[in-house]
Amino acid sequence: MTAVSPVLPDEQRAILALWTEVNASLSAYHKLITSFGTAELAWQAKAEAWRQLGIHHTHLARHEQPAQTQASIDKIQQALNEGRYGLLFSDQPDYPTQLLQIYDPPPLLFYRGNHARLHQAQIAVVGSRKPTAHAQKITFDMAQYLAQAGYIITSGLAMGVDKRAHLGALAQTDNEYQGRTIGVMGTGIDVNYPNHHDKLFTQIIDQGGCIISELLPHTQPHKHTFPRRNRLVAGLSLATIVTEATIQSGSLITARLTSEQGKQVFAIPSHIDNSNAEGCHHLIREGATLIYHPQQVIEDVNGQLDYDNNSYRPAQQTASANHKLSDSHQPSHAAEADSLATTSQPTPSNIKSPKSAIVVPKHLALVYEQLDWHGQDLDALLVSTKLTPPQLIGQLMELELLSVISVQGGRYLRV
Repeated sequence: MTAVSPVLPDEQRAILALWTEVNASLSAYHKLITSFGTAELAWQAKAEAWRQLGIHHTHLARHEQPAQTQASIDKIQQALNEGRYGLLFSDQPDYPTQLLQIYDPPPLLFYRGNHARLHQAQIAVVGSRKPTAHAQKITFDMAQYLAQAGYIITSGLAMGVDKRAHLGALAQTDNEYQGRTIGVMGTGIDVNYPNHHDKLFTQIIDQGGCIISELLPHTQPHKHTFPRRNRLVAGLSLATIVTEATIQSGSLITARLTSEQGKQVFAIPSHIDNSNAEGCHHLIREGATLIYHPQQVIEDVNGQLDYDNNSYRPAQQTASANHKLSDSHQPSHAAEADSLATTSQPTPSNIKSPKSAIVVPKHLALVYEQLDWHGQDLDALLVSTKLTPPQLIGQLMELELLSVISVQGGRYLRV
């Protein structure tokens, strides 16, 4: 449960009042702040002054009924006092600084769970609402691997790829690795959507993850709220991975926003006749980085982290590091931020399976590196490894005994 909040000071109440009266309209809010200088002055201004700025008539109508606005703020204050959710304002140190760098940062964020996650290095994983079975497995494995490497998996809580990304990040047997996911809502903080994701919301919060929304409580899903959510997913993250998406997928909006923010977009290829992956192929054609293993993402993202000592860091060193850092679930992020360290980059021969955390021995690395999640048959592996049949079969048996690969229909693949 979120910690009890103190009484909101006047300026924060004014920010909340403006946000309520403009119904979370970013353009109207920023126009008022730019014109009047502070939220308090904007809220105290007459409706005529708002009208002269071209503020929409529905916002004017709410501004002319301050008693209703006060009642809405009082309800939010009550919810804060009861710990139903928390609230971060953009001028507070706990507000995620990376959002301040986007074009239209929200003035406030409602949250449930461990908001310290917002200050840790995040990678967005997005994609189709109706992914293939193969894409679901790829998404889950990618998220699990990256979470164990110390990154927070950020996604939009939608069906399909988003859900698999959150579940992959949560699928850790070691408590040190649990809860490394952030869900960005396209509804109010108290509206679980889709409805059947109640269990997922609870799991994220109970395991130490976080759920956020810029929208006012009780806001229902609408077609315009999800692109808004996508810009926050992109804004919070160091990079975005699209695991599978159609050409019309909203995930391409997230990818475009990521690119516009100067960040890297990764896309996973598929068969050319897979219409569910046309979006990924389009992204690759347009310049996204093709990947087939999460370690490739880590190597590229680590380069971004290294350029600035003040950059936020992964929450935990990768599995190959010589020591581990414990995770903090305290409401304040300060202690946790002090403990973050630069993520190490394991060599190919030292990559651990994200599920089993077993180091692949060096003498098996050549064969292991030829495998992917699609599967390779013996003939293909004989060509790529240049091993003799007895050598190859023996090493595949060793890898299978280590539980890092499996055999399906005569094809060998990573697990």
